[in-house]
Amino acid sequence: MSGLRLGVNIDHVATIRNARGGTHPDPVRAARMAQQAGADGITAHLREDRRHISDRDIERLSREISLPLNLEMAPTAEMRDIALRHRPHAACMVPERREERTTEGGIDAAGQHDRLLETVRALGLAQIRVSLFIEPDRRQIEAARSLGAPVIELHTGAWCEAAARGDSVEYDRQLDLIRQAAKFGISLGLEVHAGHGLGYDTVGPIAAIAEIAELNIGHFLVGEAIFSGLDAAIRRMRSLMNEARAKSDRRSTA
Repeated sequence: MSGLRLGVNIDHVATIRNARGGTHPDPVRAARMAQQAGADGITAHLREDRRHISDRDIERLSREISLPLNLEMAPTAEMRDIALRHRPHAACMVPERREERTTEGGIDAAGQHDRLLETVRALGLAQIRVSLFIEPDRRQIEAARSLGAPVIELHTGAWCEAAARGDSVEYDRQLDLIRQAAKFGISLGLEVHAGHGLGYDTVGPIAAIAEIAELNIGHFLVGEAIFSGLDAAIRRMRSLMNEARAKSDRRSTA
């Protein structure tokens, strides 16, 4: 079976903590539990408004966990300096608007090429693996390649929304876009990740795409942890991913 990694996003553990203040629940404790449950990496988004993950969280995650840390960040000078100071394994550049509830859509790598270039280069020189969170669109993928980012993360939100609505036409259209984008990214020599909105009911078709190397999932897992516990939620997600990829691998070798 070809490997498929799971990155667990712990942002919304911090959201719950911040709703009341104090130190509980602790995102770093959640990261340790994620590792024990089978996560391959930890993702944390340090937003400009610090609405969930804090600077202190990033300091502790950098120091206290042994899994690779993927720092989600807006392409700003402040965030670039923070990434260069902490040297996470990876940095995923995402769009950010203060009025949004969560990251909405991919970053415009094509339209913001010149703005992104300095940050991509600076992080790359520091041996931080840069990824760009983008829509499954050939123009955006080509722009990521032009910028020198070795990794792209395909936004799966529109597909998950179509699944939730029961819109079979848009479901099929969006899934085909993701599949084609993953193949195109690989053809350009990029590593392909995917994420946003994935849950138990939607992870299978994305995990089955052989060209995708990693899924980043957070909000669903933290929410499901209320009912089943974080360990059980991650283990079930890991199992569903493995099952879907194994079936895909068997079909490809049949």
